[in-house]
Amino acid sequence: MGTLTKDNLQQFTGDLERYRHPLNRKVIYTPGVRYVAEEGEAFWLIDAIASWIGSEEFNDAASKDYRIGEMHFWTLETSWSKAGQLTARADSPEKPFIIQNIEFTDFPLRKIDIWAGFDGEHWTLYLPSEH
Repeated sequence: MGTLTKDNLQQFTGDLERYRHPLNRKVIYTPGVRYVAEEGEAFWLIDAIASWIGSEEFNDAASKDYRIGEMHFWTLETSWSKAGQLTARADSPEKPFIIQNIEFTDFPLRKIDIWAGFDGEHWTLYLPSEH
């Protein structure tokens, strides 16, 4: 496993390079998110987010709150017991519209935020520092 820390995520401040998700072709992600996946051995995290975007639960929430269809915020929180929870919110501190409990993860950070913005064609996943 790499050396993923909150501090080394600050090096990502945004650029034009993008990577396309192989299954949900409407999802692209930045070098910062790719770095999280590589250094944290967490491509599963990108997969989890991509699997929710466009799902029935996602579309239902977006039909009730227009903000979700433009931008929303994902958070992965882990515990010392190696369990985790992935949530998506229209904005903080609102209740999540998606909650996925993760039985086991060795993700190295206790918390990470990944933002998702829609450009009219693609959902871009990016780190807050890349905004």
